[in-house]
Amino acid sequence: MVEERKENVNPEDSEEERELRCPNCGSTRLIYDATRGEIICANCGYVMSEREIDQGAEWRAFTPEEREKRSRVGAPISRYGVESLVTDIDWGGRDAAGREISLRKRIEMLRLRKWQVRARAQSSMERNLAQAVIELERLGAQLGLPKAVLDRALDIYKSALDSNLVRGRSIESVMAAAVYAACREMRLPRTLDEIALYTRAGRKDVARCYRLLLREASLKVPLPNAADFVPRIGSLLRLSGATIKRAMEIIDQARNAGLTAGKDPAGLAAAAIYIAALQNGEMRTQKEVARAAKVTEVTVRNRYKELVKKLDIKLPVSKK
Repeated sequence: MVEERKENVNPEDSEEERELRCPNCGSTRLIYDATRGEIICANCGYVMSEREIDQGAEWRAFTPEEREKRSRVGAPISRYGVESLVTDIDWGGRDAAGREISLRKRIEMLRLRKWQVRARAQSSMERNLAQAVIELERLGAQLGLPKAVLDRALDIYKSALDSNLVRGRSIESVMAAAVYAACREMRLPRTLDEIALYTRAGRKDVARCYRLLLREASLKVPLPNAADFVPRIGSLLRLSGATIKRAMEIIDQARNAGLTAGKDPAGLAAAAIYIAALQNGEMRTQKEVARAAKVTEVTVRNRYKELVKKLDIKLPVSKK
């Protein structure tokens, strides 16, 4: 596509308009070659500009109907909702000019908003998924989960929904189990107790749904590693990098000695953090470490005694 550009340039024009004149011969008969991305002088053939960026659409349309059909506008489709581009009715009680609407209009907008939500989700699976997405966003905000984990949890829940595993079970418990499975897959340190704490479903229901997902959804979840919990516990206790590195070394020694089998990874990481803090002179009480790891003080004490005894760890003598 080649089009000719002819501009009448006056001496009083702006700088951008004066640039449309050929610098070689001074002609204003310019040709724009969209295929090559060049602006060429039609008089002397001088190439004024090359590799021009085409700011238009990448498609062509010859009729208004075709242009309207191929046009793409609006926000991108979100994975966390029903896949449709529909304008939302705002919850605010003001009109476009900022004036407060009457009570009658508010009731009318409330009714329209309710039917809009119903119209979006036609089938029972879409309504179920819409409620699950709300629960997923709430869990993600309270647990501080990254978007990658939320996307994976949504995929796990969708597979469970397609396999008819959600029928007869609480949406909250299945979604919490999917979040826990996603955290385990991506090695994000979140315990089952911590996730169940933010759900109305009990820990027993979440654990039951998690075992169901492992059995029926064919999930391959890696074994829990105590080393994944160390950086998070160390940051909550504001420990130095040397102490966190020493705690990781203690966990590696315990794994090589076969002391990690059957042990709670969070409790094992808390005990390693406590020992490393004692060795590096960053005193933290067992209560503080247990609170950061979300385990009991008894667990930290038992794992601490076991690691010190089996690994023959030398601790500094406290000065009274």
